[in-house]
Amino acid sequence: MIVLDGKAFHHLLAVVRAGSIRGAAGELGVAPSAVSRHIADLEHRLGIPLLERTPRGVALTEAGRLAVEHARRFFEDQEVLTEQLDQLKGLSRGVVRLCCGEGFVADLIDNGLKCFSQDYPTIRLRIAIAGTRGIMEAISQGDADIGIVYNPVIDENIQSLAITRQPLSAVTPPGHPLAGRRGVRLRELLDEPLALLSEGHGIRHLVGRAAADCGKALTPVLETTSMDVLRRFVRAGQGITFLPRFVVATELAEGSLGLVELADPLLAEATTHLIVRAQRRLPDSVSSMADCLIREMDAFQDRDGD
Repeated sequence: MIVLDGKAFHHLLAVVRAGSIRGAAGELGVAPSAVSRHIADLEHRLGIPLLERTPRGVALTEAGRLAVEHARRFFEDQEVLTEQLDQLKGLSRGVVRLCCGEGFVADLIDNGLKCFSQDYPTIRLRIAIAGTRGIMEAISQGDADIGIVYNPVIDENIQSLAITRQPLSAVTPPGHPLAGRRGVRLRELLDEPLALLSEGHGIRHLVGRAAADCGKALTPVLETTSMDVLRRFVRAGQGITFLPRFVVATELAEGSLGLVELADPLLAEATTHLIVRAQRRLPDSVSSMADCLIREMDAFQDRDGD
């Protein structure tokens, strides 16, 4: 039987996150030689190389990928055991890590977290903001427990616990000639001054695909990583942008923005996903949070009935 220890796994996962021995050493606050020693010891015990040295750092071998997957399960199972033992002791503590896009934040705070905080008042939360690619990586690499993402690509390392239709719409200044109309095609709007999210965001990718289907290229006058910048750009009357309705629900209710519902199938069938790492055994706190978010967030209320 091969006996493995958590410290070696800890060092291996740090190398994967940092992409190099030196980077992992900096993250862990130890000497690079210590990280190398733990990796070499792990390779010796397993009898096979886990890392390949490259000019840019290190890359996982096939055996290394298997070891990393096992290491993640090792720490996740420890987390589940600790939470279950705490429950037997009458305790409830721990941390739930959530990663989502900026457009979900208001909905998350105003709606999603209320019931969870009431049921788990001693559980701490960590919320990180990222683009679609960053959210997917955080979940697949075990750096976040729950992800909320818009229209992600299929990934075998990711499991969607909820998938809800949330069409992508054009957001306009109030009084725009097309505001409030249904069935408008994207090509009717592409000559307007456009503000778009930067590359790497799911919305930008989605609009780009739909524009390509129209035979047009996107030429935004403004690109940004911030949805607040998009909202302010449109509110100032400088042009339009593309967002799901729930992102601008407050502004629509106030009348400070308008909305055009788009008929392009690719945009009309866009979805929000609540994601976790595939095949992960979820602690009760993570599972309960997921249930609350799916039940309470506007982003997970299907718009088929509109």
